[in-house]
Amino acid sequence: MKVELYNEILEEIKSFSGPGRKCGLYLQEKFPSISDYTLGSIYSLEYQRKMKRNRPKVYKRLKELYDRYNNAVKAGEDVGVMMRLASEVDLSPALLARIILEKYYEKHPEKSTEPVTKGFITKLMKDTTLIKDKDLAYEVYLCVIYDDQYGSISDCIKHSIGQEYELRLQRMVKDLNIAFRDEEHLRRHGYDKTPDIKLEIPIAVDGFVVNWIESKALFGDEEGHNTYFKDQYLSYWNRFGPGLVIYWFGFVETLELHNEKCIIIREDFPTNITLMDPTSIEPHPVTS
Repeated sequence: MKVELYNEILEEIKSFSGPGRKCGLYLQEKFPSISDYTLGSIYSLEYQRKMKRNRPKVYKRLKELYDRYNNAVKAGEDVGVMMRLASEVDLSPALLARIILEKYYEKHPEKSTEPVTKGFITKLMKDTTLIKDKDLAYEVYLCVIYDDQYGSISDCIKHSIGQEYELRLQRMVKDLNIAFRDEEHLRRHGYDKTPDIKLEIPIAVDGFVVNWIESKALFGDEEGHNTYFKDQYLSYWNRFGPGLVIYWFGFVETLELHNEKCIIIREDFPTNITLMDPTSIEPHPVTS
């Protein structure tokens, strides 16, 4: 994707006022030539970063927000108090619910039958029936159900999509009769950081030797790619040599200018592949 187009999409996202669902529909109308998956991924990435920026600001107002929540419940206001507060402070409903839940157990440790840890709060977020305070439980439940960009539901959706594209990649490799080991096999054999696919015999893509393939069911932008490169791709390169990263929902064109010796980047499974034939002196090209 051209940088200018990517920046235009970002500007529309940043200037839009409203929930993610409405922003998604707006983006689809504004950029009809771009797939919904790509627009949704760009929005999700920007939303996650905005939450990281806004979270410290909310913590500074935590006492005020916690008191306002309690006062609203005591006054018998309509349900959805937390969601209205989240909208006011421009924070994810699920994230605000978690913050208020943490504050509740900080003030009322006797309400918990086990130590109040991050894991304990996460368990309550996933199963709000474990929260003894019925008003608090329902408010948290509404926030979790409503929030499609942050929290357990969003994580499940992203995980499912990620698995779908990993399986798609495996099918494509199998169709070409290319031998490989998957992530699960590598971890069973003691590798901690593993690509989705480690090729048994390297292939060449447009003349570039590829030893492994990583599937990313998202849009590749500079910030995200640099983080993945530092945390994942560089480790793969050090251990297995150069590889291929597929950003299935596209990527900003500037990524192709970086890391040319370590990895190559594509937005789909490549077609110009050359296989190494151990029985022959010369490699032979294939078409996928």
